[in-house]
Amino acid sequence: MSRPLALLDAASLYFRAYYALPDSMTAPDGTVVNAVRGFADTIARILTERRPGRLVACMDADWRPAFRVEALPSYKAHRVADPVNNVEEVPDTLTPQVPIILDLLDAVGLAVAEAPGYEADDVIGTLVAREATDPVEVISGDRDLFQVVRDEPTPVSVVYVGRGWARAEVLGPRELAARYDLPPENSGRAYADMALLRGDPSDGLPGVAGVGEKTAAKLITRFGSLEGLLAAADAEDKLVPLRVRTALRDAADYVAAAPRVVRVALDAEVTVDREDTVPERARDLDRVRLLQEKWDLGASVDRLLAALPGSATG
Repeated sequence: MSRPLALLDAASLYFRAYYALPDSMTAPDGTVVNAVRGFADTIARILTERRPGRLVACMDADWRPAFRVEALPSYKAHRVADPVNNVEEVPDTLTPQVPIILDLLDAVGLAVAEAPGYEADDVIGTLVAREATDPVEVISGDRDLFQVVRDEPTPVSVVYVGRGWARAEVLGPRELAARYDLPPENSGRAYADMALLRGDPSDGLPGVAGVGEKTAAKLITRFGSLEGLLAAADAEDKLVPLRVRTALRDAADYVAAAPRVVRVALDAEVTVDREDTVPERARDLDRVRLLQEKWDLGASVDRLLAALPGSATG
């Protein structure tokens, strides 16, 4: 099998680095750089342990896309710091680190992708849908991306780092099916439908009242999909408990709107800034070293350079 394409849920990874590392990690000018250093270390581990032949850092061009808010106004509403400009509430010391991360990726020569009006999840969903050559590994701490796993035409799995890299789990269709008791032949899509019914308060998704994760999984497995469940409920199928039929009816507006919110886009207009092959050596080593010195990135940059396939020193 060929070496995988690694798709990084970049915001998920640098947020995790920010909260995992102390804010005492600073540059000479006082700028906090814990997320930069942690993100560089994460990429080094991915390159060393997962050995991808290609890699793309997928970014949010819009953290709260208009099409999702239009469908469901509660989507991420509790995270809005500035409603007029749709600005996300982000720690003051994290925001300045994102341009540094992008500068470092550019200097090393690693690809970055985004799509206007879409989240990183949609970039990943679209790149997965396009991929017909190599296996894909999605690296994220966000369970929402479990929905992209598949067997064909190329295998797609999620390296889930929600509990830290040391406890990372690799989930393909069979592992996902076993974890949530979902049908293995369609566990990715089934997971999205289950998550829709279950809801997710952290994203402002209310779910269907009284339908928890286990009940949602049983219903989606029994009827094959959200659409199959809704058809059975409308037909008053006795295999759909009365309380569930009532709850679905009460939540009809949410259930009708939520698929557009929960399911990742597969056709976003994604722009990748360069060839996604992992470079043998840093594209611009001098610039990497300047960034390392300017922001006091220390051993994190050294480890990233050493992880590139062509040289232990970049």
